[in-house]
Order: sequence, then structure tokens, then C-alpha cells
Amino acid sequence: MQDFRSHRAALFDGIEEGAIRSSAYSSQIHEHENDQAMDSLHDRVSVLKRLTGDIHDEVENHNRMLDRMGNDMDASRGFLSGTVDKFKMVFETKASRRMATMVASFIAVFFLIYYLTK
Repeated sequence: MQDFRSHRAALFDGIEEGAIRSSAYSSQIHEHENDQAMDSLHDRVSVLKRLTGDIHDEVENHNRMLDRMGNDMDASRGFLSGTVDKFKMVFETKASRRMATMVASFIAVFFLIYYLTK
């Protein structure tokens, strides 16, 4: 009977040691998986950081372009208002109105011929 108990103890001792070894091996595997997940997360954060930097640069470029366009529009508005003032002066006299009508007619005919030949 004592021989049976010693074999049984040896049998269970082996299982318990295996469980301890298995637990240590399992924790190594989990630690390795965690390290891989951390590396993957680090890579994703790096990509997101670069992407947000690129978006920031693109927004800055667009803001500069919009500022230039606004300045150009202001300059065009000034030029157009000056032209409108000149047209008002031209249309104040009857002779100038005839001349403006003739110039407008020539321009209209030019565009009509251009459109028909195209």
C-alpha cells in the first residue's frame, strides 16, 4: 500500500510541477504577445502622428492659398469698380452711348463668329 501511495505522490508531483512549468511558459507567451501588441500599437500611433502632421501641413497650404485668393479677389473688385465708374462716365453723354453701343455690338459679333467657327 505504501508503494501505491509513493507512486501516486510521484504521479501528482509531476502534474503539479508540469502545471507550474506550464504556467511560467504561458506567462512568457502572454508577455511576448503583449510586447507584439505594444509594438503594433506603437507603429499605429506613429502612422497616425505622421498622418495628422500631413493633414496639418495640407490645411496650412490651403489657408495660404485661400488668403492669396482673397487678396486677388479684393484687387479684382477694386479694378472692376474702377471700370464700372468709367462706364458710368461714358454713358452720361448721348454721343458716348452711341460709341459704347457700337463697341458692344462689335464685341458681340466677334464672340458670335468665334462661337460659330469653333
